[in-house]
Amino acid sequence: MNIHEYQAKELLRSYGVPVPAGNVAYSDRQAQAVAEQIGGDGWVVKAQIHTGGRGKAGGVKLAQSLEEVRKIADEMIGKTLVTPQTGPKGKVVRRVLVEEAVSPQRELYLGLVIDRRSQRITIVASAEGGVEIEEVAARSPEKIVREAIDPAIGLRDFQCRKVAAAIGLRDKHLMAQAVRLMQRIYRLFRDKDALQVEINPLGIVGSEPKLVCLDAKFNFDPNALFRHPEINELRDLEEEDPREVEALGHGLNYIALDGDIGCIVNGAGLAMATMDAIVFHGGWPANFLDIGGGASPEKVQNACRIVIQDQNVKTLLVNIFAGINRCDWIATGLVQAYTSLRIDKPCVVRLAGTNVEEGLRILTDSGLAFVKASNLDDAAAKAVAIAHGRNV
Repeated sequence: MNIHEYQAKELLRSYGVPVPAGNVAYSDRQAQAVAEQIGGDGWVVKAQIHTGGRGKAGGVKLAQSLEEVRKIADEMIGKTLVTPQTGPKGKVVRRVLVEEAVSPQRELYLGLVIDRRSQRITIVASAEGGVEIEEVAARSPEKIVREAIDPAIGLRDFQCRKVAAAIGLRDKHLMAQAVRLMQRIYRLFRDKDALQVEINPLGIVGSEPKLVCLDAKFNFDPNALFRHPEINELRDLEEEDPREVEALGHGLNYIALDGDIGCIVNGAGLAMATMDAIVFHGGWPANFLDIGGGASPEKVQNACRIVIQDQNVKTLLVNIFAGINRCDWIATGLVQAYTSLRIDKPCVVRLAGTNVEEGLRILTDSGLAFVKASNLDDAAAKAVAIAHGRNV
């Protein structure tokens, strides 16, 4: 689960991490009032949407007067911002962050992520900040510093000093600041069950050099949100795909993709294998959808409704290996969905496991033209053939 930059900075501020003075605004007049409250003679106005590359797309602008702050905010709020991460549709800007303008002497990169290989929280840092870390990793991988944290003892000061020295913070005052900053961000990361924190850039500012987080991105584990209602309240559903939001409300795990074969599968592993099989046979999945265990006919019907909302879907592929699930419930849900929703798209069904004979009988007796498959490979091949207009 992602949050906005202004929300990330509020979290950082609550843990004593230095961030620029600023606040969120929902209108041009409010933006001007925020700038006036901050004071000074320069401000930065930043579009608040869940994507990177805002600066290059015109979503980050400097203002030298209060009137200019108001004008920039007026132009920015309501504008559709298109970045490489948003795709051609872009995202609508509904709020802006107004901050004091600072001129960093240097820009660094600092991040914390879950390293799946070592299964540890890992610090990722670089002396080259202000650019995409992927660009640095591709161009100069030796400039990326990594430090894994032992969960049994936590982040130690010597590790912070090691990272700080590696990215050029050898001055004793800056190193001391870096240790405090890393420890506090680590504690925030751990306390709130984050998956990723990215400070880019981490700036060195002022005549008496000080480390300040000039930009911040947070990603939280959605499976841990029940422990953190205060984090869940930060969720901006307008920034998410409405189908994914609806699916969440029905207990479904749905992620929209850009293919034409709608997938309804039980279990994340089988869902990934199903998408791989589709690609292997020359197709492309329109979504990832895991209906989970013990899916009722109503849940299957909801899954079908969500999948067919994608206008690109040409055929559905239902792949169920039932253990906790029951094939007869799956089949009943499919028949109800195709009947009540009047779905006219072909559907390839592969059922295996609990009550499979009864499930297949329900499909046959429905009189609907379900295409049955004997295994995953057969199902994927048939779905791709139908999507490409071939007979099966």
